[in-house]
Amino acid sequence: MLLGVNIDHIAVLREARKVNDPDPLDAVSLAVRSGADQITIHLREDRRHINDDDAKRIIAHSPIPVNLECSLNPDIVEIVAELKPHRATFVPENREEVTTEGGLDFESQYANLDKAVHYLKAREIETSIFIDPTKEAIRAAKGIGVSWVELHTGAYANIYAMLNSNLRNTPHCIEELDVERSKLTKMLKASLLELETAAEEGDEFGLKVAAGHGLNYQNVKAICALKHICELNIGQSIIARSVFSGFEDAVKEMVKLVK
Repeated sequence: MLLGVNIDHIAVLREARKVNDPDPLDAVSLAVRSGADQITIHLREDRRHINDDDAKRIIAHSPIPVNLECSLNPDIVEIVAELKPHRATFVPENREEVTTEGGLDFESQYANLDKAVHYLKAREIETSIFIDPTKEAIRAAKGIGVSWVELHTGAYANIYAMLNSNLRNTPHCIEELDVERSKLTKMLKASLLELETAAEEGDEFGLKVAAGHGLNYQNVKAICALKHICELNIGQSIIARSVFSGFEDAVKEMVKLVK
């Protein structure tokens, strides 16, 4: 299992004070030294964290592959083509969202997605799509011609948190999941089965399957057990842990769990 370390939240901390510290680029060499296989960043349209200069410097100087998450906005796609990351992962964006809320909507975005995928593939940039873990999404991704898919693990992570943490007793309680523990247990099993089935389907179609969103040191073990998933992209929980343990130790601890 490969680990992509998402360093967006280092830029979130910088932007909170609108200064030039901390610099996300500083995390790259530390992540490499700690065993990360990939650096993941998201160049959002609103530039709320990673900006163009960050992306340019990280891609230019990272000794390991950089996975650049991006929307289908033509201006963003053109920037990706110029920067030439190892991989581009197309994700949905909503200006009002706190973080990416689900997989890409193929039905409404098919034409733009097909154009963007072929445009970047012609420039020898690997392409991936962030999708909900369904067979329908896997088949649609295969039809587009990407080499990777990344399964959205947000639903699994939310159920796990409501079942196994004190989230329901905080202001961040997820109301639709504030149900009996027995029901949450069944929902968690169903969510894992959904991820497992989608990953197996992707593997059968010759796609490389990654997963990510909401994964942390507690819930990642069950995802690592899904044999058809070959890569995880994890960010917020690693950066949060690093506040107390240091970035290198936080990455090393996650590497140990993933490997």
